[in-house]
Amino acid sequence: MNTEERIKACHSLITEEAVKEALKAHKGGEARLTSWQIKDFTSKGDNYASVVSSVEVEFNLNGNDERISYIVKINPCHGMQNFEEMTHTIFLKEAEFYIKVLPQLNEVLQEHNLSPLAMPECHYGTLEKKKELIFLEDLRPRGFKMFDRRKGLDVAHASLVLRELAKLHAASLLLQKKDPEYFKDTLLHKGWINMTEDGLGILKMFEGVVDTGILMLKKVGGYESCITWAESTKSKLQEIFEKQLEPCKYQVICHGDAWNNNLLFKYNEEGIPAEVMLIDLQVSRRESFAVDLNYFLYTSLTGAVRKPNLDALLETYRGSFNAVMEAGGAGGGGRLSEAEVLQEFRNFNVLGAIFNMMIIGALLMEPEDVPDFQTTGNDVDDLERAIVELRVKSLDMIDKNPLMRPRFLSVFDELMEVGHIPK
Repeated sequence: MNTEERIKACHSLITEEAVKEALKAHKGGEARLTSWQIKDFTSKGDNYASVVSSVEVEFNLNGNDERISYIVKINPCHGMQNFEEMTHTIFLKEAEFYIKVLPQLNEVLQEHNLSPLAMPECHYGTLEKKKELIFLEDLRPRGFKMFDRRKGLDVAHASLVLRELAKLHAASLLLQKKDPEYFKDTLLHKGWINMTEDGLGILKMFEGVVDTGILMLKKVGGYESCITWAESTKSKLQEIFEKQLEPCKYQVICHGDAWNNNLLFKYNEEGIPAEVMLIDLQVSRRESFAVDLNYFLYTSLTGAVRKPNLDALLETYRGSFNAVMEAGGAGGGGRLSEAEVLQEFRNFNVLGAIFNMMIIGALLMEPEDVPDFQTTGNDVDDLERAIVELRVKSLDMIDKNPLMRPRFLSVFDELMEVGHIPK
């Protein structure tokens, strides 16, 4: 089905019963729904794993007529049966994070007189397979909005994100210290490669991502060592992603998908970013803090911002992390040194390059150029078609989009400079 048909199918999943349940959970049993309507506000290229819309609600509470809006994440209705398991797991993970894990993280922060994590409230979730919905706080009335993903974040924006990621990471360690068994009963062990039973669909997607990166490097020319490195990396993708989830000294709860589309910013009167909100926790998982750092820094910043400011940005992260750990009474054993942060970041640079190859096309593509996701009844063919269509557009952008070439190549230039890729 085309985009218009998909959106219509998604809208049909939002029922009055679900709206009533969300309103009841948020405003209490005395709130009486009087009307509601769906109002889309996102553009093509803003959402991938789910469809995001909003519901505007009118209700009466204690004799007063009031209005409110909710953000609703909806099963994407892509029609690909082989990916229904992954879609369902993603919704289960996000609902679990918001409803079960986030309150515990905030409780442990508040116990140490620290402010809660900058994330929206979750009001309701219905998780019937193929009909999943999650109702979240609408952050727009509070002034939060998305930064133009094509521009790349500057240091001020990036610093806000790194401080909040550090707070999330450190809070998870404080919670683990408080309750060592807590994470055993969560879905936080689910990562890219084990989102489904066999993981083959995701693995195939990442193989296609690397193939596209190789073709882009070949088209540019002069990056033969990077091509060889990427070909070798492709053959080891399963091993790389499995190793990513292994218990380690630096294992924390990571956001897991920390790029521009999953960040909202609020600005002061001078237009300076003052607050950030982390959204879309659908692939949150336990792994090294360096995975979030690599994902974020290699997808959402240009090389011109990232490279000269890397040390300062990592120090911003370290300072925030250590401050939370100290407030939580972790002492010197919970602190990160400057050398530790840099070394762990470098240890996971391969993931930074992979995520850059995965995101770059969608990141810089104009909304009208984002491919329509049409299903033909054959999941394998649909996946191949989507990968090929995005590949063709990405290769075309190497020559036609002035933002693509420097943004893409800067990652490989940096990995050659630090010795990960032979020159």
